Amino acid sequence: MLNNLISEKLVKLQIEAGDWEDAVREAAQPLVDENKIKETYVDDIIKGVKEMGPYIVLTKHIALPHARPEAGALETAIGIATLKTPVEFGNKDNDPVKYLFCLSARDTEEHLDALAELVKLFEDKEFFGLLDRTTDASEVICYIDRKVKGRETDV
Repeated sequence: MLNNLISEKLVKLQIEAGDWEDAVREAAQPLVDENKIKETYVDDIIKGVKEMGPYIVLTKHIALPHARPEAGALETAIGIATLKTPVEFGNKDNDPVKYLFCLSARDTEEHLDALAELVKLFEDKEFFGLLDRTTDASEVICYIDRKVKGRETDV
């Protein structure tokens, strides 16, 4: 599931970002470029954080930028971005954020299995080690493919 929603074109590594808003825009840009979301979707992510606080920061150093489907989700997809220098989102327990997993969901259910697989990756130190050292999006995709396929054979 997860490997069907991620592609090399949606991975952006070692982004330079001045602040959290810049980080979200940079992380979401590949999804805009690949017609997975509209610019309005990115604007809505930022508006949501400004209005409700840094709810997209899920755990230490990890944010899941997302908005409601009607804000401009065109296709269900997940982008992966790493920051060269972590930024503060205003979440005292989990800042600074270094990894952004930008989610585009066309409805409230289609992406749930992929999200469950992504959460399992959040527990994988080797995955984050790879994200920290690689500049090659294909390495990230190959790693995810191996992990997801490995889980399928475990079932």
